[in-house]
Amino acid sequence: MKKVVLINHSDTRGGASVVTYRLMQALSRAGVDARMIVMHKGTDSLRVAQAASPNRTRLSFLAECAQIYLNNGFNRRDLFKVSTASFGLPLHKHPWVREADAVILGWINQGMMSLSEIQRISDMRKPIAWTLHDMWPITGICHHAGTCNRFTDGCGNCPFIRGGKSVNDLSRTVWRRKQRIYRNVPLKFVAISSWIAGKCTESGLTAAHDVVVIPNAFPVDEYRVTPRKSRGELGLPAGKRLIVMGAARLDDPIKNLPLAVDAMNRVGADADAAAVFFGNIRDPYALDGLRMPHVALGPVSDPADVAQIYAHADVVLSTSRYETLPGTLIEGMAAGAVPVSTGNGGQRDIIDNGIDGYIAHNADDPDEIAVLIERAIANPFPRDAQHEAVKRRFDARRIANAYIQLLDLQK
Repeated sequence: MKKVVLINHSDTRGGASVVTYRLMQALSRAGVDARMIVMHKGTDSLRVAQAASPNRTRLSFLAECAQIYLNNGFNRRDLFKVSTASFGLPLHKHPWVREADAVILGWINQGMMSLSEIQRISDMRKPIAWTLHDMWPITGICHHAGTCNRFTDGCGNCPFIRGGKSVNDLSRTVWRRKQRIYRNVPLKFVAISSWIAGKCTESGLTAAHDVVVIPNAFPVDEYRVTPRKSRGELGLPAGKRLIVMGAARLDDPIKNLPLAVDAMNRVGADADAAAVFFGNIRDPYALDGLRMPHVALGPVSDPADVAQIYAHADVVLSTSRYETLPGTLIEGMAAGAVPVSTGNGGQRDIIDNGIDGYIAHNADDPDEIAVLIERAIANPFPRDAQHEAVKRRFDARRIANAYIQLLDLQK
């Protein structure tokens, strides 16, 4: 049996962690000895190991934070919007890495893995696939470049570095380090959506590399459920058509919660709708302007309860400014809800516009998003058809087989 180790910051914290854990499970079910090494472990799985002691982990994390803090003029505002991979844990010494036939990198930031460590693992003649969950592997230091295109040719003058006035700032230094590593290491870049694959062709770091599109693996059948819990048990509004919006942190600026609030305030009374939010909200006033009936459930940790929430949903909404492959849309659609979204990322890999969901042509127009929500409520698509559309695209078995082919992990 071939062995593969997946390296990711966590097995539970954030979207990249959840989908990496799901990929490990899918590979295991496909006959691969798949294991996961993380910085922060949240599950009790014996196939997941912490990379180092808490003290060693904290030291690595703080060292990277200090480097960014110093280079950013002692400003904390954008501290976690960038990463440098200047520091990391000695993963090449871990027995699972040494025994592995191949390595899959995921979201490796915040002190988890240094760029030098990628070179060390490659020197052990381990094939390495790198799954791009955001833009960081193809930029200097930022996780989402937004409207900035400096990543296409060396970075520098980074808008996330205070002042952004030095062509040879931290972003360019890290960009050049990545360039040296990428020239020496035969990395297999995996884009989880066509959108991020397109960004790879723009980046001076990856334009000359082969990039394969393999979406995230989703346990699609786990979301093909009938409501077993009542709305009351789940804390959902009774007697309303439900618009569901979820995220690890709903008021993260990237999620653009104010746009969602504005759009829902424009949904007509005839829709008889209520909004349901799940996930952290740090700003206690974030929903104060929402006139539509609504509930904020906070974090929902049990995947079965998430599936039950979506089973009651009519619409699953995403208003993100940038989203590589929004998992909430896939989950909601797998349960039969109609996705309504902006098109700022990988949404077109999920939604066939007008066939099984809706993508706003103008991503900043709350009136258009409101109209699409009303349309989704008034003319829902068959729930079974929604599920089958997702299954064709994201079934975990198909995704696992794609990685097996990529890394030559056949028995």
